[in-house]
Amino acid sequence: MAVTLESGDVTDSHGGEGDRERVRGSDRADAAVGASAVTVRPADRADLLDVLRIERASFSEPWPYAAFESLLDAPAFLVAVGEAERSEASKERAGAERHASREDADGENTLLGYVVGDVMPNHGRDIGHIKDLAVRPEARGRGIGRRLLREALFGMALAGATVAKLEVREGNDAARSLYREEGFEPTRRISQYYDDGEDALLLVVDLEAWRTGE
Repeated sequence: MAVTLESGDVTDSHGGEGDRERVRGSDRADAAVGASAVTVRPADRADLLDVLRIERASFSEPWPYAAFESLLDAPAFLVAVGEAERSEASKERAGAERHASREDADGENTLLGYVVGDVMPNHGRDIGHIKDLAVRPEARGRGIGRRLLREALFGMALAGATVAKLEVREGNDAARSLYREEGFEPTRRISQYYDDGEDALLLVVDLEAWRTGE
């Protein structure tokens, strides 16, 4: 699994695909303000083209459209929507592409990122799995990745998961730092998990402890 979050903005999550998002060191207060101006809601079919654009901009081995389509009913397939901070050049490019996008004329309903989290039955101790997470390049560093991660963990807990897991590249220090701050702990190394041969670390968090802040 690959994920692009933030610390900044990055994680690694879908089986063997590349880094999701660049984690960037950013001021926590500024990031909190940026994330608070964003709405997180369940993804729907009309979001998928924008999700796919971010996926392709974030990973060297992107998921296909059909993979996202098959997970529309997942309990934590969420999107973050808000105002994009654009340069004039990016505004011109966005205008040329808007016919195929849900963005409004002012960019106030821009899809900024997404997370895909599912829950697997496991003999009464269901397991949540963060499968994919990415934030569009120009929206990174605003705390959106962290907000998506937290919303997904909460959604998977409500769906019955008692623990959550994800995979992260061993060398992705920024993503590992973010996950550590959210309570994830490494449980094992998965040899040559990614297509380029890099190992992954399997990280796990107890969702009850996460929710209560223990």
